[in-house]
Amino acid sequence: MFNLPQIEEKILKFWNENKIFEKSLKKESPNRDYVFYDGPPFATGLPHYGHLVANLMKDIVPRYWTMKGYHIERKWGWDTHGLPIENIVERELKLKNKKDIEKLGVEKFNLLCQSKVLAYAEEWRKIINRFGRWVDMDNDYKTMDLPYMETIWWVFKSLWDKGLIYEDKKSMHICPRCETTLSQSEISQAYLDVEDLSVIAKFELVDEPGTFVLAWTTTPWTLPGNVALAVGKDITYVKIESAGQKYILAKANLAGLMKDKTYRVIQELKGKDLKGQSYQPLFDYFNKPGIKNIANAFKIYTADFVTIEDGTGVVHVAPAFGEDDMNLGNEKNLPFIQHVKMDGRFTPEVKDFAGLEVKPKEDTQATDKKIVKYLADKSLVFGQELYSHSYPHCWRCDTPLLNYTTSSWFVNVTKIKDDLLKNAKNINWMPTHLKEGRFGKWLEGARDWSISRQRFWGSVIPIWKCQVREQKTNSKEQSAGCGEIRVIGSTKELEELTGQKIKDLHKHTIDKITFKCEKCGGRMQRISDVLDCWFESGSMPYAQMHYPFENKALFEANFPAEFIAEGVDQTRAWFYYLHILATALKGSHAYKNVIANGIVLAADGKKMSKKLNNYPDPEIIFKRYGADPIRYYLSASPVMRAEDLNFTESDMVEQGRFFNILLNVLSFYQMFAGKIKIQDFAEEDLENILDRWIIARLEVLKKKVTQKMDKYDLNAVREIPEFINDLSTWYIRRSRARFKSDQQPEKLHALRTLRYVLFNLSKIMAPFMPFTAEHLYQELNGQKESVHLEDWPVVNENYINQKVLDAMSLTRQIVELGLARRAETGIKVRQPLNELRVAGCELQNEYTDLIKDELNVKEIISEKGNGALAVELDTKLTDELKEEGILRELTRTINGMRKKMKLTIEDRVVVEYNSADKTINAVFAKKGGELKKSVLASELKLVDQKLDKIKINDIEVDMKISKI
Repeated sequence: MFNLPQIEEKILKFWNENKIFEKSLKKESPNRDYVFYDGPPFATGLPHYGHLVANLMKDIVPRYWTMKGYHIERKWGWDTHGLPIENIVERELKLKNKKDIEKLGVEKFNLLCQSKVLAYAEEWRKIINRFGRWVDMDNDYKTMDLPYMETIWWVFKSLWDKGLIYEDKKSMHICPRCETTLSQSEISQAYLDVEDLSVIAKFELVDEPGTFVLAWTTTPWTLPGNVALAVGKDITYVKIESAGQKYILAKANLAGLMKDKTYRVIQELKGKDLKGQSYQPLFDYFNKPGIKNIANAFKIYTADFVTIEDGTGVVHVAPAFGEDDMNLGNEKNLPFIQHVKMDGRFTPEVKDFAGLEVKPKEDTQATDKKIVKYLADKSLVFGQELYSHSYPHCWRCDTPLLNYTTSSWFVNVTKIKDDLLKNAKNINWMPTHLKEGRFGKWLEGARDWSISRQRFWGSVIPIWKCQVREQKTNSKEQSAGCGEIRVIGSTKELEELTGQKIKDLHKHTIDKITFKCEKCGGRMQRISDVLDCWFESGSMPYAQMHYPFENKALFEANFPAEFIAEGVDQTRAWFYYLHILATALKGSHAYKNVIANGIVLAADGKKMSKKLNNYPDPEIIFKRYGADPIRYYLSASPVMRAEDLNFTESDMVEQGRFFNILLNVLSFYQMFAGKIKIQDFAEEDLENILDRWIIARLEVLKKKVTQKMDKYDLNAVREIPEFINDLSTWYIRRSRARFKSDQQPEKLHALRTLRYVLFNLSKIMAPFMPFTAEHLYQELNGQKESVHLEDWPVVNENYINQKVLDAMSLTRQIVELGLARRAETGIKVRQPLNELRVAGCELQNEYTDLIKDELNVKEIISEKGNGALAVELDTKLTDELKEEGILRELTRTINGMRKKMKLTIEDRVVVEYNSADKTINAVFAKKGGELKKSVLASELKLVDQKLDKIKINDIEVDMKISKI
């Protein structure tokens, strides 16, 4: 067994001391620049296997294309803004809500956030370096740097100038703990299965006391904001009588709701027949004069969104808490009752529940239970039950989200939707099904993008609005400004407007900067919101280069990028936002090729968790096995095709056994090459069929890996262990005699062939398993300083002899069948047999010789015939065959003893033996010369003394070997 971690540490030291990565960037690049975008991670925690997968993809592909003659800048980036950082500071300071931050002070809070963003940066650097990823972490970009943030302003201003930014009031999801809106993609990231309390409330008709319309809801906390009921115009409803009361509900839902109750149907009617009827509000908090449009409230309306799939076929309408509700409210001029604040608590008007959290994280049903009890005490509850469903939660703090109508700034995605779909056709996806599937479907359902966040640590929205105007009197009175808007697109523009030097673009600095309104003379103040962090991430191609303020020509010559890679969840996040902004800004897709990985789970299929301690620490794995085995395990797995992987250490070890096989092959080559100077491989060396076959296999390997890598299929790496297995278990095994031979041409041909194979294999392995590839290359004395400065190996089609490949495949099939026959009869392979008959094919002598050696038979008789391939062994043993079998057993045993003594091929031994068995003695006498050659013995000595007892084919022999 080889110490791979030790080998890797040595290689890592070599790379670092000799600046091999830097030299690879300066390597001749005849094929131009190749640009890839590196999505930046947060440094607020240690890297896990999910990060390793992403970094592996971002290392393999650039290494490959660098070897193919492209120049690839690999610049590291850090994601530094947003709720992840804010939440860390909030936890450390025990801040419970947004108001606590404001009390602390925005500047102090933001500076604390800034101090936390790179908490684990050095640990990241250490792990990424040990993992073998080549990336420039010294000249990194950070989303909080002024150049990056200035480009964000340019992006926003460009969208504004194109008419793609607007402000509106819409029904959105908010996080009440963070007190901010979330975008469509953020909502999709964290749906959890929960149990909520559902209730069927009773709404009594004004004109028919004692008759109640039944409406079902899973959000009882919204009932105080109810202003209407909605029914389906053409849905059939029934009025029934049960237990002295009358109820109205959809006919289709009747049996299910009344299955345990006695009732009679009084009347059938359509939804349109209920339209316009008034009902008594459940709560009287907002049923009073002064509420806008109150005359239209507490009535039944028809609506297209009503269904009979769940509940009663009647929907309770609260316009402040749902898109359908809001739209109906706007259409019918219903009162807009927002009885819950952005912090998720009831307003003071809801006097019986004022200040309560409507959906507390600790017990999401707590407030709903209070609402239901209140209604039950007033006999306004028909039924209640627990309802299991998938519910959106905040992707960072796990707080249940609320559907909430509020104002926000939007990117008008729907306006460019046709272009988004058209440009998406130019993107190559791995796996391919994502193009029309997950990504394509998400694009088809794209909505306008809410980009404003009511938070603190992030890129600010560069909108200044005239908000304050001083009166012309001397009383210093102020009034609202004219509302004029100015969007700023650069620091220079702001400096010219204010006369101030701009050194920081964060909220705590920029919010202090005002300037005079050119329209009315009032004061222009920045609006308070910051940008959605995905706006920053989507702007990364431009911002990392400080475009268009710098690198304009360089950027435009290399846009769109050739390649990006991240997790499959980014189809609705980073991949999506890159595409939106590229289409909006450049009328193009942002990237040409994308690989989406799946999720790495613990061995039990659960999410990896430090708390559960259900996965091995990556650093321990590096120390125990090295980085290359992890690299292979991950790159060969389904995780590279957007499927999940249950990480199992034992599977990784099992799949990585080929590393030891390969290093043994290298050691084998070095042992027999010794001090011989092995010349370059030449075509005339290919006299032996095994040499011709392994060279053909090598060229096929090159071809397959190249074709797959050109399509960004990293599972191409799976071809390598299969080849190594063929190299070791067939080529080396069947060529041992040639390597040991004293016949120089024969030996040299084998050595040259093997060196050529290993040398090319080191280059093929280089992008995937860079440490092992480098070790191979250095041990073979490659001409360049590093294998990673080599070019990708070119396929030589002339060497791909399909007839040889097919014939060798058939040969190996025959061997497998023959070995199976031996196993059935219980005769060991070391025991020679007279004959093997093969039906179904004809073979040339060079292949039959291989079968003879492998199956240890004297003759092969092959008949083409018309039937399937079949073999038959002659298992009859003569005395001569038995002697040959003993000779092989003796050879194996003595060579085993040599191995235990750690002898080399330079070492010679004396074999002493003593046996009472005539057959054993006959073998020593007749075949002594052959035995001496096979075990590198100078003498076989029959002695009259007791030695170590050894069994040869169940015959006892006293034997001992001694080094001369």
